Amino acid sequence: MIIVTLIATLASAMVWQQWRAVQVEAAERARVQSAWILSGALDWARLILREDGRSGGADHLGEPWATPLAEARLSSFLAADKSNTDDAPEAFLSGSITDAQSRYNLRNLVEAGQVVAVEQAALQRLFESIAVAPGVAARIATGLANALGPSGPAAKTGTGAGTGADTGNTDSSAPLLPQSVAQLTWLGVDEATVRLIAPYVVLLPVRTTVNINTAPAQVLAAVIDKLDPGGAERLVQARLRSPFDTLEKAQPLLGSGIVLDAQRVGVSSSYFELRGRLRLADKVLEERSLVERRGLEIIPLQRQRESLREVAG
Repeated sequence: MIIVTLIATLASAMVWQQWRAVQVEAAERARVQSAWILSGALDWARLILREDGRSGGADHLGEPWATPLAEARLSSFLAADKSNTDDAPEAFLSGSITDAQSRYNLRNLVEAGQVVAVEQAALQRLFESIAVAPGVAARIATGLANALGPSGPAAKTGTGAGTGADTGNTDSSAPLLPQSVAQLTWLGVDEATVRLIAPYVVLLPVRTTVNINTAPAQVLAAVIDKLDPGGAERLVQARLRSPFDTLEKAQPLLGSGIVLDAQRVGVSSSYFELRGRLRLADKVLEERSLVERRGLEIIPLQRQRESLREVAG
């Protein structure tokens, strides 16, 4: 009986180890497959933006890139004969491309290490329109100025507004430079506020204009001096009928005394946010990428991937 018990114990351990190895291999295979699929989704989005760049002209919400890809079974893209898709894995893919310049770029707040008063005022107007607590705009502006200033961490790493030379005088008390809106918590902004402002602001590497063909009314009213919410809404409704090819075409829709500043608003965009979502068996993965379009070249700047099942849990 002792020998039988010993053999049974060893056999059970071997079976468990084999089962464990199979589970690890399956998880690794799913991870690799997901990475390849999401990389393919990124390449697909870059192709759309490249083809849009060939046509040139203004960027607006009536173009192909602005149409989101509804969730579809992946095998329907891979097999022309639908009768051969029954044995394919249950993988579903969806995605979208968003104009990053449809939001207010927080990088515009700082020039040469100093807060730009007119930009801080614009951000304050935007935050007031979406019921953000007073003082948040000033806190963000001051934090970015400290991070981008000559004694901030950004100057040490060469990502600041200056020459990027290592001066050796980095202020250890200055905050790190956020690379995304989610990292504004580094500047003392609470997470609830970050979630509230995320649809309206963005943090890009350089100063950019706001695209009046894609920006929401709240952002337009903030960046166009003297424009009230009603006037911003009229711009939004007018572009639905006919997108603006130039700023001059939008000018007649504004009231007297309101002038569109080409340094702050425009009709085209260079930065886009790509989102790919993959549902594979019981796993849901999402990848977000920030890309810059330089002519016909689409350059990825940031990539972030997360498991939504883990987030939801």
